Amino acid sequence: MSAAEAPAPASPRVPMSEAVATTRVIAILRAENASRAEAVVDVLLENGIRSMELTMTTEGVLDVVERLAARVPDGTDIGVGTVLTVDEVDRAVDAGARFVVAPSVDRAVIEAATRRGIASYPGAFTPTEIHAAWTAGASAVKLFPAGSLGPDYLKAVRAPLPDIPLVPTGGVAVEAVGAWLSAGATALGLGSPLVGDGLAPDGDLEALARRARAVCAAVGAQAR
Repeated sequence: MSAAEAPAPASPRVPMSEAVATTRVIAILRAENASRAEAVVDVLLENGIRSMELTMTTEGVLDVVERLAARVPDGTDIGVGTVLTVDEVDRAVDAGARFVVAPSVDRAVIEAATRRGIASYPGAFTPTEIHAAWTAGASAVKLFPAGSLGPDYLKAVRAPLPDIPLVPTGGVAVEAVGAWLSAGATALGLGSPLVGDGLAPDGDLEALARRARAVCAAVGAQAR
């Protein structure tokens, strides 16, 4: 085989962070604006969740990421989601993001994250997409939208692809955390089922704290 015909070498892979690997939860903060994001992050941290994804669709998100990255405790991961371009990867990293999440498999986005030394979690729906994301160098693959698939789908996909860490996201209910982890999820991405109305100006932060504790208890039960 000539050099021109040889396959491209596999991309280096940035591993999942310790925060995601041990707490097994990424809280997804998506809102029209980021005015309440810092208060929500503080509540999540106080109640055991140490990985938070703030999305590019939220107005002012990178300013908030920069402030959070400068003050959160060691062992906390602040990441940026809905990242669609290489430029957005660079802007997220420059703001202090420790990981990026995408709704789809884009090799350029994955490679940009790897080049900047942060984890990447691209979204995939089928076994073909999951394998493509992993081959491109993803740290783990976001199974999305997971709620419409269910834990049985995850279990079925893991049978032929047991070595690819999968992070079900999208419609994952707090009450279903144990079922998803039992089916083989490496971690879970939880948005509105966890955050609820916490990002609204008058959102109930006490209820958010209770849901965060319930999620962490469900994760802990799986570890026993």
